[in-house]
Amino acid sequence: MTTPCMQNMLKALVAVGTWACVALPLQAQTPEWPSRPIRVIVPNPAGGTADNLPRMLSEALSQRLSQPVVVENRPGAAGNIGAEYVYNAEPDGYTWLAAPPPALTVNPSLYPKLNHDPSKFAPITVMATVPNALFVHPSLPVNTLQEFLAYAKAHPDRLSYASQGNGSTAHLTAELFKLKTGLKIQHVPYKGDAPAVADLLAGHVQVMFGNVAAGMNHVRNGKLRVLAVTSPKRLPAHPQLPTVDEVVPGVVAVTWFGIVAPPRTPVTITRKVAQMVSDILKTPEMIRKYTEAGADPVGNTPEEMDKWMREDAERWRAVIRAAQIKID
Repeated sequence: MTTPCMQNMLKALVAVGTWACVALPLQAQTPEWPSRPIRVIVPNPAGGTADNLPRMLSEALSQRLSQPVVVENRPGAAGNIGAEYVYNAEPDGYTWLAAPPPALTVNPSLYPKLNHDPSKFAPITVMATVPNALFVHPSLPVNTLQEFLAYAKAHPDRLSYASQGNGSTAHLTAELFKLKTGLKIQHVPYKGDAPAVADLLAGHVQVMFGNVAAGMNHVRNGKLRVLAVTSPKRLPAHPQLPTVDEVVPGVVAVTWFGIVAPPRTPVTITRKVAQMVSDILKTPEMIRKYTEAGADPVGNTPEEMDKWMREDAERWRAVIRAAQIKID
């Protein structure tokens, strides 16, 4: 004979057992990351370095993750359109942003209002850096950085420099150069690298701080002259080229390309991806591909990228304030 107390206990045990039978299958069905394709948003037009580097990486990542990694271009507003899209995406590890500095560290200092906060992105890794150099059109009667400084000072407001757009590394490097030298050179922003280089080659603009590897092809063809590099040290591939810093102390700048995820993305995911990217960037094949693109592979940790981004944001914030650069 069962008492009311025993009946209640039996009911409770049956309920627990029933819950366990239901809950365990549900738990077993929870998919592990990644269980579906991953999208990498590039906030720049197709065809440039910002687009090519993540595309080179995506195929190798697809193999390691056993899921498609698809690159999607969402250009516009100096990278803000693509960045805002990723910022508002679900923090589930299936949407990333692969971008150069403007969308990640520069735009908050340039634009009076943004609909997102780039400092809150979950950092994954810096893919690579690209050394830049000061290129001039051969119509200028200069062959060295010192000669260029003398010529530009003797012809104020006569020269113009190209950039990939407002807030690009080329733009900010040129403004830093102007701050350190007192030169008066006009800025001509373009929508991307290709049209900027095209006008430089045509002589419509005379100066540009551009990608070393891409620019050297035009130097070898006699279509451009290169005067100096903006890296901290001379480049092993071009030891004859001085750094700008040797002549104009304080002018050091490299373009870098990083991967971030929406805010609140689990660190377990960002660390896993960072480690995979680091391993891939150490393979001979990827080293070759990146080197041919003029890039130096990095592949650091999320914590290291976070520090990198904060230092980069502060450096360019100071330049933007000093040069009084404003974007409407």
